[in-house]
Amino acid sequence: MKNTSGTSVAINYTFLVVFLAGLSAFGSFVNDMYIPSLPEMTRYFRCSVSTVQLGLTMGMAGLGIGQIILGPVSDKYGRKSILVWSIVLFIAGALVSLLSPTIHFFLICRLIQGLGASGGYFLARTIPADLYGGRQLAKTMAVIGAINGFAPACSPVLGGFISDSFGWKGVFVFLAAFAVLLLCFSPRLKETLSPSSRAKGSLWEAFANYRVLLANRRFMTHTLLKGTSLGLLFAYVSSAPFIIQTHFGFSQIHFGLFMGFNALFIAGGSMVALKFHILKRAAFFGALLLFPAIVAECIVLWSVDRFWAYEALLLPSMFALGMIFTVSNTLAMNEGKTDAGSASAILGVMGYIFGAIVAPLVGIGDIMHSTAIVFIVMAILTVTFAFFSKKIPADLDPN
Repeated sequence: MKNTSGTSVAINYTFLVVFLAGLSAFGSFVNDMYIPSLPEMTRYFRCSVSTVQLGLTMGMAGLGIGQIILGPVSDKYGRKSILVWSIVLFIAGALVSLLSPTIHFFLICRLIQGLGASGGYFLARTIPADLYGGRQLAKTMAVIGAINGFAPACSPVLGGFISDSFGWKGVFVFLAAFAVLLLCFSPRLKETLSPSSRAKGSLWEAFANYRVLLANRRFMTHTLLKGTSLGLLFAYVSSAPFIIQTHFGFSQIHFGLFMGFNALFIAGGSMVALKFHILKRAAFFGALLLFPAIVAECIVLWSVDRFWAYEALLLPSMFALGMIFTVSNTLAMNEGKTDAGSASAILGVMGYIFGAIVAPLVGIGDIMHSTAIVFIVMAILTVTFAFFSKKIPADLDPN
């Protein structure tokens, strides 16, 4: 897959990128696709906004816990079996959630769904690190990231149409079907971690690699940059349905179209990051673009209260986040390449730690004001870690 030549390589590489993009997008779909249904679910389960938003938190908690467990397991036993069983678990969680009699039962199902989706989500970062390094890793991650800009763009749009036509349950039927499709194509994916490259010793020793990675300052700097920027994205994603639909009065379909359009700017930022000769400078440039856009957005949320001003300022913010995501993903995985499964797990979990915290916070009190506060705090943290990342002297090889 790495060094062969000819048409077969193009086919293999194309399949690899598309399949991994589907896996990574699947992790986003678990939350993004049912976001347009949140107001409807608040009425269906007769619960508060903050309670129904805990569905996002539980999904992210499952994604985080699953990655922590499965990362070292995949380093020890390989990638493919982890992928298959995690997808099966998600399908079970999605179908059982259709029978939820209460919001609390649904929240348990969301945790199971997150656990299942975590396998594909962290393996979409791990498998490229098994195969590539340096700039080639950056290019592969950026292509996957760009495709994922389009895939999640479809998610809220589809979610809006599906929930409008079939209610919130229709969304989870679609998610289960999408997981089945991934499962059907998984036999074409070859095992990328050979037995000789797997973690030696016991499984417990594989888990001990977390201590080494957490003590790696460079790895953790890039990881915290990804985590804080992803936390900002989750703050936007979890507040948007209530701001766009409830506050400004747009329909679920309109909401999906706005979310999809905005996601394209993440894809654009992901590809533009590769134009920088020194890759980590793209993250710092993205942070410099992000901060004034978020400050202006907070002013709009707090006092201006105009939808088109709110929407216009999201576009440079999403573009900047796309740049940061590509850089932080690539640099972190390059630093943790020796234990790629564990490194990918920490990288993924860090984002969901921040995401799980901010999701309910934006729903406290006046959602416009609480969202503005969360936005500015996360933007400050992102700029801080972008500065620390820039100060690290080493970078990827130029080739």
